[in-house]
Amino acid sequence: MRSYKLGPQKIVSGEDAIQALAELPAERKRAYIVMSGTIQEELGQLKMVTDVLEGAGFTWKAYTDVEPEPSWKTVLRGAEDMKEFEPDWVIGFGGGSAMDAAKAMWVFYENPDYTCLADVMPPNEIKTLKERARVCCIPTSAGTGSEATRAALVKDTDEHKKYSIRCMRNRMVPDVAILDPVFSTTMPPSLTAGSGMDALTHAIETYVATNANPLSDAMAIGGFITGFNNLATCYDEPENLEARAAMLEASCMAGIAFSNAALGIVHSIAHTFGAIYGVPHGMANAIVLPYGLAFNAEHSERAAKRYAQLASMVGVEDLTQAIIDLRAHMNVPSCMKEVVTDEAEVMANIDRLVAQAQADVCTPCTPHRPTDEEMRELILKVYNGR
Repeated sequence: MRSYKLGPQKIVSGEDAIQALAELPAERKRAYIVMSGTIQEELGQLKMVTDVLEGAGFTWKAYTDVEPEPSWKTVLRGAEDMKEFEPDWVIGFGGGSAMDAAKAMWVFYENPDYTCLADVMPPNEIKTLKERARVCCIPTSAGTGSEATRAALVKDTDEHKKYSIRCMRNRMVPDVAILDPVFSTTMPPSLTAGSGMDALTHAIETYVATNANPLSDAMAIGGFITGFNNLATCYDEPENLEARAAMLEASCMAGIAFSNAALGIVHSIAHTFGAIYGVPHGMANAIVLPYGLAFNAEHSERAAKRYAQLASMVGVEDLTQAIIDLRAHMNVPSCMKEVVTDEAEVMANIDRLVAQAQADVCTPCTPHRPTDEEMRELILKVYNGR
């Protein structure tokens, strides 16, 4: 038996989609807006959001103290602030960090007796959700798909590990996702590249996951084709709203896909370099992806066949080479050494990198689960390049 979650109850996409905020059903009309830093405020984007909220009679408060990768300490501080404000809508506004932080804070707001990450780690079931507030996400980058997923990724800065707060009954999926391309036009080129490659990684890894299914296949294929055909345009033409809207939809579809299946070792290794060395998640995936594709194709006939299917859908002969070419077009580093430059430190840490990647939540459903030696060899390839 399978249980599917088709994403948010409502997805609004395209120019002026932000106007849908006025339609959020609420009794107290109090909105708590979670952002990663003040950039949205400085760009005037926060005002675009709050103008619609105020026009609909909402009182709002903004929380901006979220790191590029949200930490458990930040989540706890935000949840305490949220309890004082008592919103009936929590709005994640920004990239994946802001949306993940909003969802994680919301979990602790709904469950004031929870005090630590262990309280929300699977297989523990989150007791209460959607009783005090509901969640709306407004992505400003097209990559994580967090506006459509059932999880929130949080970093423990003391242990240098990432944890996935998840509801196994899918209740953490936001109620509303607003995909307005105007907010993504201000992304710097590197973020456009990294976030877009993150979306493609979600789609590709889900399609070859061992628990892929007809629904996840459909969303993964749609997300991959749409993303692959529009990412370079977004990079080359930042103001192209049609391409930007398409990338937001690709990211959302890929998020729904992996929420109904799983990811794989590309994410496992990217999570590890992100947790230990602070490599931004999208860029880490962009670097690791071709190496993961080559590894899977070598060890899994099913994965190789499915990669060939994806390649044919976008008119290329070899998926790995197409990804390498797309990466190069967007000036993405070809190996991790270009980002994490202290080779001696990485080599001294290799056992930890291997162990952490093996223990990652994404590893079990990869097409071929690597041995420790295979994982070590793959990580070294990722670091040093071909």
